[in-house]
Amino acid sequence: QVQLVESGGGLVQAGGSLRLSCVVSVLTGEIAATEWHRQAPGMQRELVAGIDSGENTNYADSVKGRFTISRDNAKNTVYLQMNSLKPEDTAVYYCYTEFWRLGTLYNEWGQGTHVTVSS
Repeated sequence: QVQLVESGGGLVQAGGSLRLSCVVSVLTGEIAATEWHRQAPGMQRELVAGIDSGENTNYADSVKGRFTISRDNAKNTVYLQMNSLKPEDTAVYYCYTEFWRLGTLYNEWGQGTHVTVSS
């Protein structure tokens, strides 16, 4: 069983910061990577940032230099630190993880957390 619980969303003014958290609970299996995606109203869901088991990270061009993804293995938590927020960052942010179980790669989505950036 896998469970992802996101938190940290909210309303912030442009230029402000928020930190999202995703607690990733995998009872059996090995996590391959965890990512943050977002979906704005009327738009497709897009990848924001990801981190793999080797601590390699990747970012969407639109957030490079402003967002940082990190992981605390002791807390089974992946963070997304968002600085210099812009109104166009307004979206529902989803945590996503891929994990191996008995040689098969599975994935799971969190329920999402709302981020609203006012101008």
